[in-house]
Amino acid sequence: MKTTVYKSDFIDAFNAANRTNQFSYEAREILFDYIEQYEQDTGQEIELDVIAICCEYSEDHWSDIADNYSIDLSGCDDDDEKKEAVQDFLENHTVFLGETSEEAFIYQQF
Repeated sequence: MKTTVYKSDFIDAFNAANRTNQFSYEAREILFDYIEQYEQDTGQEIELDVIAICCEYSEDHWSDIADNYSIDLSGCDDDDEKKEAVQDFLENHTVFLGETSEEAFIYQQF
């Protein structure tokens, strides 16, 4: 038996699992949209497992990602170029889901 999960249900599931601070509200919306699009593209239904999502995906500011993955940004002239270089790095090494208004990137951990 399956239950349809709407965006509000998905977002609330993080609260119910005591994972409210794992992702921002905006990041949870991006995650929902990504998973929903994945289901449509593949025809495969995904079970809502908040803990698995928290283990598989991450939300970090682009500068923290650059530090954590030792991305060389020395050739970049400004923050826009640095942010673009970090996004390119993620797109080449994992799945990049999107960016929040706070310049945090949502990506699949690797």
